[in-house]
Amino acid sequence: MAPPDPRVLAAFGVEGGATPLAGGMGESWRAGDLVFKPADHHSQHVEWQAEVFFSIRCDGFRVARPQRAVDESVVVDGWTAWDWVEGRHEERRWPEIIAAGERLHAALAGVARPEFIDDRTDPWVVGDRVAWGELPVEDFLRVKHLERLASALRPVDEPSQLVHGDLTGNVLFADPRPPAIIDFSPYWRPTAYAAAIVVADALVWEGADETILDSVAHIDRFEQFLLRALIYRAVTDRLFREDEPLRPDDADPYLPAVELACRL
Repeated sequence: MAPPDPRVLAAFGVEGGATPLAGGMGESWRAGDLVFKPADHHSQHVEWQAEVFFSIRCDGFRVARPQRAVDESVVVDGWTAWDWVEGRHEERRWPEIIAAGERLHAALAGVARPEFIDDRTDPWVVGDRVAWGELPVEDFLRVKHLERLASALRPVDEPSQLVHGDLTGNVLFADPRPPAIIDFSPYWRPTAYAAAIVVADALVWEGADETILDSVAHIDRFEQFLLRALIYRAVTDRLFREDEPLRPDDADPYLPAVELACRL
């Protein structure tokens, strides 16, 4: 993707050019102390995020906050600018990712439910709504393992609040500084669900084994949140791969995690 135009950089008070950053689907660019990304959401969503992250106390974690242009706007020609935070994603630091998420969620506990959550229709939101019974499982039975996972679901009554639903690759480490949390993906769900998504990602994509459950031993009925996390990821994955055949069992990264969750 082409970098932001120099006029965009100047609007945020940055001189010079921008350099591409790893991750972010190849759409993120660093210029000075800011990271520029395409505006995926309406400017009101970015305004809301700015208000939220400038209002909370960051205790044991850092966050990347959206910044305003010289004219106080948060989107300029389709671009947003965020704090550049030092750090990098490191695999196998799942307990610390989960702990950083729990600290973030404690800080977010009093934030009101944003109305725009109901307006989203992207594949991630569809997968999440299937996981929580807000869309019928029967409409997505083309998703491998879905019927099996859904049959193991039981009601949960933990309260919902604002959570980051994609922590796994978005917690950066720069020891001895606290972990930095970026690319906030807002959902209104129990905090245990966010931890379960990290565990699901680790099991499916990052080579974790059953010992990762030690990191979530303090969460009551964790297996129910893990089932929902796997449904969320499996449905979303399938929506992005509609034209591809289902993976055979011997090449299916989800199968061991599904076996574990159903056994639990």
